[in-house]
Amino acid sequence: MPKETIHPHYEAVHVQCACGNKFDTRSTHKGDIHVEICSNCHPFFTGKQRLVDTAGRVERFRRKFAKSDAAVAAAK
Repeated sequence: MPKETIHPHYEAVHVQCACGNKFDTRSTHKGDIHVEICSNCHPFFTGKQRLVDTAGRVERFRRKFAKSDAAVAAAK
């Protein structure tokens, strides 16, 4: 048993992934934890290479550089 005065409280927390997976664990973090990628959707654990894009960042990046690539192609 850890000493009460020198160790932080270690309590149960809920973890929720962007893929929808939910699980409980113990942590010193206060409140729920929201993660973008977990062991159910990470390519290392699943063996599948798929792109996890929760906030549309990849699509926004592709649109941004598609415009610049089109401008470079038109200039040639």
